[in-house]
Amino acid sequence: MKRVLVLGAGLVSRPLVHYLLDQEGFQVTVASRTVEKAEDLIAGRKNGIAKQVDVNDEGALERLIASADLSISLLPYVYHPVVAALCVEHKKNMVTTSYVKDAMAALDGPARAAGVILLNEIGVDPGIDHMSAMQVIDRVKAKGGTLLGFSSYCGGLPAPEADTNPFGYKFSWSPRGVLLAGKNAARYLRDGEEVNVPGEELFAHRWPVAIEGFGALEGYPNRDSLPYRGTYAIQDAKTMFRGTLRYPGWCETLRGITRLGFLDETRRDGVAGLRWKDLVARMIASTGKDLRRDLASFLGVTVDSPVISRLEWLGLLSSDPLPQGATSYLDALTERMLGKMQYAPGERDMLVMQHEFTVGYGTRGERITSTLIDYGIPHGDTSMSRLVGLPAAIAARLILVGEIDLVGVQVPVLPQVYEPVLAELGELGVRFHEKRESLPAR
Repeated sequence: MKRVLVLGAGLVSRPLVHYLLDQEGFQVTVASRTVEKAEDLIAGRKNGIAKQVDVNDEGALERLIASADLSISLLPYVYHPVVAALCVEHKKNMVTTSYVKDAMAALDGPARAAGVILLNEIGVDPGIDHMSAMQVIDRVKAKGGTLLGFSSYCGGLPAPEADTNPFGYKFSWSPRGVLLAGKNAARYLRDGEEVNVPGEELFAHRWPVAIEGFGALEGYPNRDSLPYRGTYAIQDAKTMFRGTLRYPGWCETLRGITRLGFLDETRRDGVAGLRWKDLVARMIASTGKDLRRDLASFLGVTVDSPVISRLEWLGLLSSDPLPQGATSYLDALTERMLGKMQYAPGERDMLVMQHEFTVGYGTRGERITSTLIDYGIPHGDTSMSRLVGLPAAIAARLILVGEIDLVGVQVPVLPQVYEPVLAELGELGVRFHEKRESLPAR
């Protein structure tokens, strides 16, 4: 019997847990702060166990980890190093979908000494992005090619029929993380030139992205792309870019929200109870007599601009009171968006990922475009939850049956990981489609 511990019972956990419960000879323990959530995931299955755990109780956490063969941490990322250290101490394997931070990277030596793997970044982004990129890159290298340029985009969006609000976006959980990402600075390489984008100017750096088989979306930079030249072993690439996808209009509107100061996390007394229009008037030093015109002037757009219409639709010019629990501008906006921009029952989400590789073969060149478009299941699992959870679940199974026998802190850029995981995802309907174009001789 293979014993798997799943820590966390959040929104992305159901596809992962159900996949593991379907494996013959697997016992799956789901541990959550709220045991009812774990029980819902187990759904009475004989090989499932629901447990209540406070992850701040290290003794209780250690007992759970010590009794499992492998732990999957779906906890907030700050807890991953704690779980990982306990896994190393008890010589247990671990899987997470989160980025490798310094505290996790520091466990590489101890994990190797213990003979265990700490496999990170095995979700969708990060995860499927790494695996699908490396599969093409390694194939190109095997044919004697050189990667001259790599661009990658990913976005979780409403499916076209669910794109029913002016923002072109919906949240299945708190918008806070999405909004905070709008404060990140970015860096990328374009034709050999390093481009640095300050956080406050992130949404000004946007452009149309043609998605094969779908149409045009809007792309903008996603944090620091340059380290991925090393991750993907393509140090000679003159273009290295990772970006986020949204429906057109998102960036110009979020730029306006950023300029107003709504991403400010500073605690402010007296925010709760204000009316939205009073808060906006305060932000732009308006008398409030013609708030719409004053707002347009502050943002440098016309009164009939789609940006103003979207902010008005969201209710930022209304007499509605701010949420009672709001202690910052960001808190208030998060609550407002969550109330106005949720998926209706039966609506599908969509995940779009596209890579573009520019390849040199001596005097000839090639452009490869690799595209994934995946949809959620109406009244079932979202695309986001499936594409985060399934790669982690598949990798956990492969580790437990000995098909992945690596040790140390790993990300899924090696063929031993990405080949079987991508193959099984393909069997589950998650597939990339490639388009190839010849480039002029150099």
